[in-house]
Amino acid sequence: MNLLLIEDDERVRRFVVKGLEAEGMTVTVAENGGTGLAKAIAVQHDVIVLDLMLPDMDGRELCRQLRSSRVKTPVLMLTALCATEDKVDGLRAGADDYLTKPFDFDEFLARIEALARRFNGTLAAIPTVLQVGNIEIDRDARRVRRDGETLELTSKEYELLELLVSTPSKVFSRARILNKIWGYDTDPLTNVVDVYVRRLRAKLGWDLECGYIRTVRNYGYRLDP
Repeated sequence: MNLLLIEDDERVRRFVVKGLEAEGMTVTVAENGGTGLAKAIAVQHDVIVLDLMLPDMDGRELCRQLRSSRVKTPVLMLTALCATEDKVDGLRAGADDYLTKPFDFDEFLARIEALARRFNGTLAAIPTVLQVGNIEIDRDARRVRRDGETLELTSKEYELLELLVSTPSKVFSRARILNKIWGYDTDPLTNVVDVYVRRLRAKLGWDLECGYIRTVRNYGYRLDP
């Protein structure tokens, strides 16, 4: 997925770009409204993430100019302004969604994916039942079977497995897994991710040599399809 991020705050830009690139997305950055408008008109993007308070142009005005220029790319407005009237003004200016700072990255990512599905149809829905080798994962029932027999997994073990199988071959960093499964207030130096991967491999019967969960050295894990 190709995104355009129009954001003047360097700290926010770094955080967003790092997170989205870790999800396999391509991010084009604009540090002000004029540059962002030009890039949005020149190149087709899947989603535009737009800060409302830019140094040279109000985000609402930028959004209105995008729409008057017939740019139909969905816009997610990202701002510290949380009053109802601010949200209403942003949506009426042409934004398709509105998220206030500070924000949860998983919610941010989910909103981007929803916009891409709605407007471009670029993301396929994850099947209800997933199959990896002799393992069957029923996402609706939160049930895992091996060769037809139900396995007893803890809630965290199940969530870790579902995360890995949701995007086969994608590498998830330890930090991303930690934030997704255990939350943002978890000590980043903990080895809980490695511990749970070992436990999950043991319960699934997947060892290091012939199993599906691969270790990416000094980074994290991926699940081979």
